[in-house]
Amino acid sequence: MGCGRVGSALAQTLEQQGHTVAVIDHDPTAFRRLGSGFGGRRVTGVGFDQDTLREAGIEEAGAFAAVSSGDNSNIIAARVAREMFGIENVAARIYDPRRAEVYQRLGIPTVATVRWTADQMLRRLLPSGAEPLWRDPTGGVQLAEVHAAASWVGHKISKLQEETGVRVAFLTRLGEAMLPSSQTVLQEGDLVHVMLRTDEVEKVEASFAEGPREDGHS
Repeated sequence: MGCGRVGSALAQTLEQQGHTVAVIDHDPTAFRRLGSGFGGRRVTGVGFDQDTLREAGIEEAGAFAAVSSGDNSNIIAARVAREMFGIENVAARIYDPRRAEVYQRLGIPTVATVRWTADQMLRRLLPSGAEPLWRDPTGGVQLAEVHAAASWVGHKISKLQEETGVRVAFLTRLGEAMLPSSQTVLQEGDLVHVMLRTDEVEKVEASFAEGPREDGHS
């Protein structure tokens, strides 16, 4: 639902990956963003209206994304897709980060656009501490980007995990995400994304900031 810049890009990407896609928007002129090569359905209507959703094929859908410009419309549509039609893979874009947290706890996966953008900018401006990228609904576990001191460069992921007590989920290297092995060596400029318990964030931040113990092993 929503054929703005995000919705049209998402639809085109999904179709390129071999998926069948239907796009709903109340403004028929918005479908121009899809381009003439788009082979999916274009449905004009309100994205949380059940008849509109049925016209788009919701009853055969494997997933539903609500990415219109309105928070209320997105969350209503996401709930209708999940609760009325039983769609398991549902996500809603929410601009208000406070609302996003509430809906996340209610079991509706959300993408808080403003918070995500602000967090990414802060991460580049103030590269220190841990910046949560995702939290489980209970808030007990989170995926976070943690700033590693320069002294970690040249050491293996296995040493980083052993000394800090975290699990490295992935690295971003030269703008590309990669899944490291225990033998992967940290390079300058790597962004380290880890899974950790929320109540251990301060301890992990301190371990990353202190650097490795000088015990002669890498």
